[in-house]
Amino acid sequence: MSAKDLDTETSILHGQFSLLLENLGIGVFTVDVERRITSFNETVQQLTGLKEDEVIGKKCYEVFFSDLCHGQCMYSEAVKASGKPLAFDIEIQDESGGRRHITKLVSPILSSDGEVTGCIEILQDSSAYSELLDRIRYDEHRLKLILDNLDIGVFTVNRGGHITSFNSMAETITAYGRQEILGQHHAKLTGCDRPGETCSLAESISSGKTLANLHRRLFTKDGRNLPIRANFMALRNEAGETIGGLETFQDLSLIQQLNRAISNKYTFADMIGKDGVMQQIFEILPVVAESEANVLVEGPTGTGKDLLAKIIHNASRRKDKPFVKVNCAALPDNLLESEMFGYVKGAFTGADRDKPGRFQEADGGSIFLDEIGDMPLSLQAKLLRVLEDKEFYPLGGRELCRVDVRIIAATNQIVEELVREKRFREDLFYRLNVMRLELPPLKERRGDLPLLISNFLKKYNITKGAAVSRIDEDAMEILLNYQYPGNIRELENIIEHACVLCQGEVIERRHLPLYVQTSSGHREGETISRPDVAAGRDQWERQRIVEALQEHRWQRQKAARALGMDRTTLWRKMKKYDISP
Repeated sequence: MSAKDLDTETSILHGQFSLLLENLGIGVFTVDVERRITSFNETVQQLTGLKEDEVIGKKCYEVFFSDLCHGQCMYSEAVKASGKPLAFDIEIQDESGGRRHITKLVSPILSSDGEVTGCIEILQDSSAYSELLDRIRYDEHRLKLILDNLDIGVFTVNRGGHITSFNSMAETITAYGRQEILGQHHAKLTGCDRPGETCSLAESISSGKTLANLHRRLFTKDGRNLPIRANFMALRNEAGETIGGLETFQDLSLIQQLNRAISNKYTFADMIGKDGVMQQIFEILPVVAESEANVLVEGPTGTGKDLLAKIIHNASRRKDKPFVKVNCAALPDNLLESEMFGYVKGAFTGADRDKPGRFQEADGGSIFLDEIGDMPLSLQAKLLRVLEDKEFYPLGGRELCRVDVRIIAATNQIVEELVREKRFREDLFYRLNVMRLELPPLKERRGDLPLLISNFLKKYNITKGAAVSRIDEDAMEILLNYQYPGNIRELENIIEHACVLCQGEVIERRHLPLYVQTSSGHREGETISRPDVAAGRDQWERQRIVEALQEHRWQRQKAARALGMDRTTLWRKMKKYDISP
């Protein structure tokens, strides 16, 4: 290829990528076969502190070999990769002296006849993304290659709104495989055909304007309703005619979840589950939260009663008022009354001042009485008066205290049995039992296990900086069949334990707690071949096979080797799960 042809190739490449990459805050520079720098965009200049006119024409290793390349040139490795970008993480010092964590993608530039004409390097600042997009040609092969390796979901549609491309991160976020979503209308993801929903993608295509940094919802294959930050733009051909649209999106669910955890402001989005029992709870939860009725939450330890109580409060009209928790099983009987209702000075030895109780602290808001089944009978009578009259006497006091408090109670016991055994007042039970929600044990909602496992993996990766991407087949088989006597809390602890020991990308059987590894997997008389377990395992196995095939560019022999199976087994499973390029 002549120098003129090379300049033309580089110019076209730069023109197609520059606007998109600049607006995404992504640096790009190109070199020729002699590793002379031929383009150097503004973002790279900001990241490195180098100016374009200072580096153009110079050999890249003379400019930043020890910094940006960390002493290792990836040019030859990129050429050997046959067009597949190489990705690795580095840390650099920007022009302001700050440290930046950068994901670097390196890929050769090929001519139409497959000849290497240079190399392109993409620098993605993983600390933040800009929010704007501008015009690109969506059918550019190298652009698709690079978008497929970005940490943002990207899909394109034609003018009819049908999906024409779907990158790897979009697959990861939505749980849809590329082949099963291509050709579908984007409303399947965006929900824009639902009442009250706006279609920002159609608006962008129609107006030709880019819509940036919009908070929207996205509907996944496994039933989740994800909050996302999205950008929308129209796609045009060389003649300037609109031929479709493009949407990029970032999953905000875990970020929002962590923020809510910090502020204790949990919402409906924090409850995960597609099991029928959980869906019934989700349906009535908004109505329950809006009412002023007392709520009784039943369920085994570790099923999320505490979280459900916080969600009810935060979705109610009392959300800006206090939410106060009292664990009735954690305090001795002689201290529980003073803790709940407070005391006045001189009520007992050591009471040298008035002290308000939890009910006074919760005035105007909600009080969560956890493990109410352990409350002594003597205190139940006083609680009943609060429920009926909204008033009580502090311990040792003579003046009534009036409070406006909504009571949310929870127990891991069966209250009707406690009433029959005379351990719980019948009149108090009926006062609390206005709205009763029953959370099932995890072993009765096994279809939710893949969802919960995936969520905890993502959460741990974000909070602890881990890099676990998947769980191998043997370990997943154990997780899907374990009984979880500690329910969701135990599952989360198991995943954290595995991530700590893993120190890599794949969790194996040996990384699970020993008691889980040696568990029989099921109790006597209980089968492990339940349909929901099998469905969860099939869903996980299909995703694992698709990821391996994509990673190895649909070369079955290499994918089979990575999966630890022979080619015929892989072919059979591809037929079973309807997987094709």
